[in-house]
Amino acid sequence: MPMSPRLALDRTDCALLQALQGNARLTVAELADRVSLTPSPCWRRIKRLEDSGLVRAYRAILSSEGLGYGVTAFVNIMMGSHDKDTSTRFEQRLTEIPEIISCHHVSGKYDFLLEVVAVDLQAFGEFTRDVLQALPGVKEIYSSFSMKVLKDDRVLPVAASANID
Repeated sequence: MPMSPRLALDRTDCALLQALQGNARLTVAELADRVSLTPSPCWRRIKRLEDSGLVRAYRAILSSEGLGYGVTAFVNIMMGSHDKDTSTRFEQRLTEIPEIISCHHVSGKYDFLLEVVAVDLQAFGEFTRDVLQALPGVKEIYSSFSMKVLKDDRVLPVAASANID
């Protein structure tokens, strides 16, 4: 969902965003208590944050290891063709592949950086050969493997980006 023009945030908005990032299952009453509001104005603020696109979704964070994914790879892809039709087909196909959990169009030598999960190295090799190499326009693939996760929060620093007076 595209964001509307940047929403001005005050300390209460920042506190709500931080609380929601920490635990999106908090009730409106619990959130209101944390930010010193009554439930109705708290709900209106949350709704405004959602409508503005700042709060895009609420999700559970699952354990890749617990689901049997022993390999996380960062895959750089260089495109052989950059024409609009090939790019559109490539990007559309990427969104349909569940093993690709993150994708960025990047600057530099490679065009795309993917984060991919696989059960093991053999499964990753098969995935690369059978799925990634078959994508439209792919010229080169370079993979690096995560040896250890040091940080995997996806928690954005809210106060640093706020327009607090």
